[in-house]
Amino acid sequence: MAPAACPAASRFPRLLRTALLLLLLLAASRRAAGAPALTELRCQCLQTVQGIHLKSIQSLKVLSPGPHCAQTEVIATLKSGQEACLNPASPMVKKLLQKMLSK
Repeated sequence: MAPAACPAASRFPRLLRTALLLLLLLAASRRAAGAPALTELRCQCLQTVQGIHLKSIQSLKVLSPGPHCAQTEVIATLKSGQEACLNPASPMVKKLLQKMLSK
């Protein structure tokens, strides 16, 4: 006589695969949440602003040349919250950077 097919036994492999998949997804999401954000592998400043009022600048960020971009990038965060790329070769930006470095 053949053993009777047990409905629970046929669902067990499917349930096991589903549980394993959920466990892997949970582990992957936790790892991604703690991982640092990837930076873009291209220059962030495609165009630069030539003139900007100094009093409208809240902060400056200087990105050194690297594998992502061959040139130095200067990004100003304005008091309005917008960001503007400044030309690092302009005399105004050079003077502003010197002032920042001296503080």
